[in-house]
Amino acid sequence: MQRVCFQLQVRPDRIDEYRRRHAAVWPEMCRALHETGWHNYSLFLREDGLLIGYLETPDLAAAQAGMAATEVNARWQAEMGELFVDLEGLAPDEGFLVLEEVFHLEDQLRSPAPGPSPISTPISTPISTPHPPEGS
Repeated sequence: MQRVCFQLQVRPDRIDEYRRRHAAVWPEMCRALHETGWHNYSLFLREDGLLIGYLETPDLAAAQAGMAATEVNARWQAEMGELFVDLEGLAPDEGFLVLEEVFHLEDQLRSPAPGPSPISTPISTPISTPHPPEGS
């Protein structure tokens, strides 16, 4: 299963509308996402409109193609497109920036230990401690 994280930017003046629309996503849209391979799908929105999405899918390209073939997705993307910046003519589900995964705990736990990491090596810098004044 492929884990995918992506980024989009919601227009700051449309954040409330974006939240409202996602509080009640059309049931047929939810079914289409699930049926085309968008699993464990979540969206996270920062106050300034930075949107981070996460999903798990057998194949992102196939999941996107599956949604592109649905009528409900065409309607949803047309309505949602105006809420985003910098899509350069693409629908939101085509114009997102996929982020590179650089760490996954379960993968690390399954891998043989590579040895001590530089972070876990003790630091040998002496720590200065205050000395009591002479004569005390």
